[in-house]
Amino acid sequence: MIRHIVMWKLKDQTGDGTKAENAAAIKAGLEGLVGKIDGLMRAEVLTGMPGGMDLCLISELRDEEALAFYRDHPLHKEVQALVHRSMTERVAFDGRI
Repeated sequence: MIRHIVMWKLKDQTGDGTKAENAAAIKAGLEGLVGKIDGLMRAEVLTGMPGGMDLCLISELRDEEALAFYRDHPLHKEVQALVHRSMTERVAFDGRI
């Protein structure tokens, strides 16, 4: 199994909304992918991270192939577009569990 962790710092305002509105939409979008993308077993988005990061995604995928499938899946790409419009910084880590 692969654990995929990503943290973001968000802009205060975008054309999509405020930081709080975008954070809520990103959280709902990413957590809503479970059961829709094969191999994505878990997705949880935490908010209010210390150290300046605003969101943290903790997800678990079946294997490396599932992670690659998730990254390229059109439903993930839709949420990713909002993330990219909203973020100023990103840190990611993938590891075996």
